[in-house]
Parts: sequence; C-alpha cells; structure tokens
Amino acid sequence: MTASDPQTGRLFAALPIQDAPAMARLHERLVEQAQREGILDVAYRTLDTPVGRLLLAATGQGLVKVAYAVQDHDAVLRQLADSISPRILNAPARLDETSRQIEEYFTGRRTRFDLPLDWRLSKGFRREVLTHLCDIGYGHTESYAQVAAASGSPRAVRAVGTACATNPLPLVVPCHRVVRSDGSVGGYAGGPEAKHTLLTLEAAA
Repeated sequence: MTASDPQTGRLFAALPIQDAPAMARLHERLVEQAQREGILDVAYRTLDTPVGRLLLAATGQGLVKVAYAVQDHDAVLRQLADSISPRILNAPARLDETSRQIEEYFTGRRTRFDLPLDWRLSKGFRREVLTHLCDIGYGHTESYAQVAAASGSPRAVRAVGTACATNPLPLVVPCHRVVRSDGSVGGYAGGPEAKHTLLTLEAAA
C-alpha cells in the first residue's frame, strides 16, 4: 500500500489536520518519562523579557545556557546537543526557579541570582573571568582592564573581552557590567541596546 493508493488516501484524510492539545499532552508525557528514566540531559524553555526572548537551558547540575534571540535559539540548541547531549527537550518545569528569579530581576525585586550553575561550557582563564564577574555588585561596573587584573592577568584585556563575548550565561553571570575604560558600554552578546537596558535598570535602582 502506497501513499497514492485510494485506501491510504482515505486513511490520511481521516486523520485530524491539527490537534494541538493532543500534541501538548504527548509532549508532557514524553518529558515526564524522560525525567523518570533519567535521560533528560538538557531541559530548555524560553522567557519573554524587556531585552527580548531568552532561551534558558539547564542540565541536572544547573543552569548551563542563557541565549538572546539575536544568537539564534535554534542554532544554540544544536550547539547544546553537540556539546552536551542530544537528549534535549522543551521542559519548562526544570527552569521555573530560573524564570522566577529573572522576572524578579527585571521588576527590581532581585539584585543577585541564587541559582545552581553548570559551568561546563567555560574553561581555563575564561572560567576565571566569569567567576569574578559574579562579584561585581548590582549597579556597579568594571573596565575590561580591571577585570583582567582581578583575574590575575593584568595584560589579558583582550582575553577578558573574549570571555565576556562567549559567556554562556549572560545576565545571570553579569558580563553586562564590564565596560570600556572610557565608559562606553562595549560589546555584548545580546547587542548594545540590551546591555544599555540592563545597565540603566541597575543604575536606576
């Protein structure tokens, strides 16, 4: 029996063209089973914020990725599948606490994130830089040169810039608080407008 057979055509015609609730239920069952069997290696969801839609991803160890829309969420998911595990699903529940804290940040009710982080996407000097960023207080900034010195390599200003640009956890690990020595905002994964929005939000508080 082929797709061109009349009988096959009648079978396909009997199928519902679209049944979103049924698909949602099937997806929920898939997520529940994956969690139950311990094979949900990476869970993700999206969250709408004042700086655009964010992709949030977490392993069993903690938050592993935050990505802006300009970074291409589909491409980010492919990278996570390649670098961590192909067992990745849209499973929002694992990221409920992350979403809640981010929403609190944008409404001015949170100045520091308290989340388990999975640092596996950062290594070596970049990891040292990102660890230091968590010590830059809300509403404060440091220059790339200051971060390089604090990270133990005063001449590694360009490397600090690279570490910030490749930060897998922007916003939560606040690379937006690193600016140029002349006070200009510098680059940012989410774009200069997003960085300016975050700095303005914190300065206002």
